[in-house]
Amino acid sequence: MASLQASRFLRPTSSSSSCCTRTRSAISIPKLPKFNVSVPNIPIKNQNLRVQEPTFGLDGFTESLDLSQLERQRQKKRGCDDRVLQRSRLIAVLEEVIDRVEVHKNIGDQRNNWNSLLLNSVNMITLTAALMAGIASMNAVGGDSASAVKIASTVLLASATGVAALMNKIQPSQLVEEQRNATRLFKQLRNRIDMVLNEKSEEGISEEHVKDAIERVLCLDRAYPLPLIGTMLEKFPQEFKPATWWPETKPETRSKTSVNGWNKELELEMKEVVEVIKSRDAEEYEKLGNVALKLNRALAISGPVLTGIAAVSSGFIGHGSGLAGVVATTCASLAAVVNTLEHGGQVGMVFEMYRNSAGFFSLLEETIETERRENGQVFETKVALKLGRSLSDLRDLARRSSLCRLQGLAIDEYASKLF
Repeated sequence: MASLQASRFLRPTSSSSSCCTRTRSAISIPKLPKFNVSVPNIPIKNQNLRVQEPTFGLDGFTESLDLSQLERQRQKKRGCDDRVLQRSRLIAVLEEVIDRVEVHKNIGDQRNNWNSLLLNSVNMITLTAALMAGIASMNAVGGDSASAVKIASTVLLASATGVAALMNKIQPSQLVEEQRNATRLFKQLRNRIDMVLNEKSEEGISEEHVKDAIERVLCLDRAYPLPLIGTMLEKFPQEFKPATWWPETKPETRSKTSVNGWNKELELEMKEVVEVIKSRDAEEYEKLGNVALKLNRALAISGPVLTGIAAVSSGFIGHGSGLAGVVATTCASLAAVVNTLEHGGQVGMVFEMYRNSAGFFSLLEETIETERRENGQVFETKVALKLGRSLSDLRDLARRSSLCRLQGLAIDEYASKLF
């Protein structure tokens, strides 16, 4: 009985079912339309995650700074300042080089005038004294007039001896040639520094460029000094030595393969060119330099000796025979000839020219043996032009040198066609 009541209680009636249906129908929500909304993609930059360290300011608050970035900025600023500094230093060296060019040019002109004026003066003095000695010897019995002429000729010949000795000591013509060479070499250095400044930006100029330029200036100052007292070059050295106006260079190692335009064939070619320079050009100019040195020394000694003999002989005019007058006149005339040969012929200048030419070949040898930073083809072109040859002519010279050495013969050709 109880189960029946429960089932009747649980079973829904038709009226209640319809009521529920109506209720659900009344509260049903209509479907909303769909809208497509496009959202643009916002680009997001990739950012490196950095550890930010707090830094405490004076006001007590903290700031987050990137220490590594600040350090890089400081280093970059220091590097920029250093490059600007090195460029300024190199420009300062260039200004001094330009000044050296003008100084050596002006001093060279001045010493050239010395050579002309002193030569003309000493010859006029010597010839005048010779004439007066001759007059005094002819009028030796004339008393006071002959004595006056004799004294005047003695004084003039003694003065000519001193002036000739001074000229032979300083060798004005050689001094002029030194200044010409210094002017030319300083101009080369000026062009070299200009090239570095033009080709390299501030980032490319380093302290090494400045040190190299300064060292070259100092080497030129030592090779061609300006003062005449203390640092003047020895005019009559014991042996002939080539001039040296460049800093010592160290050979650079290089690989066996072709690097920077250098290869085995070019290495052998440059080696043969060096052999020809050493065996022919350098040796020849050393011989010529020794000949010029000996000739200059002989003339420098004989000139003052002849005028000295003439001065002493003129003092004995009127005593005994007339031989003293003949000796005085003859020696004074010969002294004028010797002075003209030495200083008019500029034997000292010729010696300096040979010394500088020998230095040129020494520098070329050293450059060929050590230079490997420059492109090989460019360097070959420079060597050919320095020797007055074309590229094909330079290569033919190297082949002939190699063939002669294999046959045990000496090559009969000089490397240079300029000197």
